[in-house]
Amino acid sequence: MSSQDEQFQAAAPDPAASSADDGMTWWYRWLCRIAGVIGGVSCAFAGLWNCVTINPLNIAAGVWMMLNAFVLFLCEAPFCCQFIEFANAVSARADKLRPWQKAAFYCGMAVFPVMLSLTLTTLFGNAIAFATGVLYGLSALGKKGDAISYARIHQQQKQMDEEKLTGALEGQGL
Repeated sequence: MSSQDEQFQAAAPDPAASSADDGMTWWYRWLCRIAGVIGGVSCAFAGLWNCVTINPLNIAAGVWMMLNAFVLFLCEAPFCCQFIEFANAVSARADKLRPWQKAAFYCGMAVFPVMLSLTLTTLFGNAIAFATGVLYGLSALGKKGDAISYARIHQQQKQMDEEKLTGALEGQGL
């Protein structure tokens, strides 16, 4: 067995472990992945367009956007980077990250070029990459609770407030 085969087997994510840990449904996981790929495409094209200028800050922002596209492809769609030996290992590590960590990483990556050069190209080019981070951030919040449990909590809070109010009134009456 070659070292590349060993690396691939070691880097292969365990789908049962990752789905049980973060609580994301299969369709939301695919939505985040597709948003990441589309964000990578938009970053790549907008970054290339941003580099066609003489302003050094625009060039730096464009290069950073193309780097963002590469990282998004590497983490979300490693099959697009088959020519890179370590693509599967990086993707497996990215799959082990918690959703809030991915959210912070993707949003931070998308904000930096906008801070370098605030143009429409950088804003629109990084919007979908930022939206990918927002999607992962929303998944970190967890599932919405059901109405019955919210009603039960509300009833308990109401009961506690009434007990405090009656206790305060009894204390004033003495």
